[in-house]
Amino acid sequence: MAIPPLVAPGPELTVEQKGRYARHILLPDIGLEGQQRLSNARVLVVGAGGLGSPALMYLAAAGVGTIGVVDDDVVDASNLQRQVVHGVADVGRRKTESAAETVAAINPLVTVVRHDLRLTSENALEVLADYDVVLDGADNFATRYLVNDACVLLGLPHVWGSIYRFDGQVSVWFAGYGPCYRCVFPEPPPPDAVPSCATGGVLGVLCAAVGSVQVAEAVKLIVGRGETLVGRLLVHDAMRQTWDSLTVRANPDCPVCGESPTITALVDYEEFCGTAGAVVVEGEPSERAATPAFAEVSATELADLLAARERGETRFELVDVREPGERAIVSIPGARAVHLDEFRSGTAANELPRDIPVVVHCKSGARSAEAAGLLAATGRDDVSNLTGGVLAWVRDVDPSLPVY
Repeated sequence: MAIPPLVAPGPELTVEQKGRYARHILLPDIGLEGQQRLSNARVLVVGAGGLGSPALMYLAAAGVGTIGVVDDDVVDASNLQRQVVHGVADVGRRKTESAAETVAAINPLVTVVRHDLRLTSENALEVLADYDVVLDGADNFATRYLVNDACVLLGLPHVWGSIYRFDGQVSVWFAGYGPCYRCVFPEPPPPDAVPSCATGGVLGVLCAAVGSVQVAEAVKLIVGRGETLVGRLLVHDAMRQTWDSLTVRANPDCPVCGESPTITALVDYEEFCGTAGAVVVEGEPSERAATPAFAEVSATELADLLAARERGETRFELVDVREPGERAIVSIPGARAVHLDEFRSGTAANELPRDIPVVVHCKSGARSAEAAGLLAATGRDDVSNLTGGVLAWVRDVDPSLPVY
């Protein structure tokens, strides 16, 4: 289905603009008029992280007139492996500030609008309404559904990308011309079913591969040329170096863009995705009971316990429930590796000693809280969880260790 240009041509280009964008103007499918549309366009990038980084840089290079960036986070050293819009000197700065500075260095002719906030049901419609297209680089399901529903309600195209380990996906959701995100993914996965990049890892350059496709789609939508990914889902496997295109269709019963929509306003997306009331640190959601059936121990308390164990004054088992790759980066001395899946299957309850207390930990305390709860549910009353996980250990006990 042909999609008309999203943006009207802007004012006549200046001599400087014609020189800068000459290689675009030479393209018959962009030309002078297409470049005027790009210069008049307003694109919002959700997230200045892995996908947002290449997107922001190439949108700026392409001459998109106004680029909005939404992010409430600060730059961490672990971001630099893939978030190329930031550098070493930016660690600790707001991501929007760092990104705006990089964009200005690439192309001072574009305007960057910073939104130093997390998108919510209360502010999303107001933020998105000022843009022609939304490029979604969010790393959590609640924000993805929020952005989708807001785009449907506002009639905006939603250029979506997702990455994990060596795999990427990208599509354009545009109700009225094709499916929206909910048509293809009607329900989010269980909160702990899909590990985040913070725990599972991601190939840094994969961000560039998927993010550049997102920008190409945004450019085509703005100028109204080419065959977009509306109605198609592009799947990339970097290990096999393959790109597969899957046909996806609008669902007439979709609750937000279907024939009889039941979602006519933004809802509580944390509740919808099952993360309401959960502990969420570094992308690790995990449901917690209102009153945990286990104790909490701080990093400094654990350090005292380990010292006492070394002196033979106490006995307990310290258990690390993280992935092997995480343990290779940083570990607490004396911890035994038992994966969270073994707690879920019940294997851990049978293998761990029952005559001494057990302290469990993970990266931030969320996954280990689930493990502690499962172990306590077997009838044990001697289970503790390390509050804050390895991150707290590095912060409060041994700052010489790396974080991730």
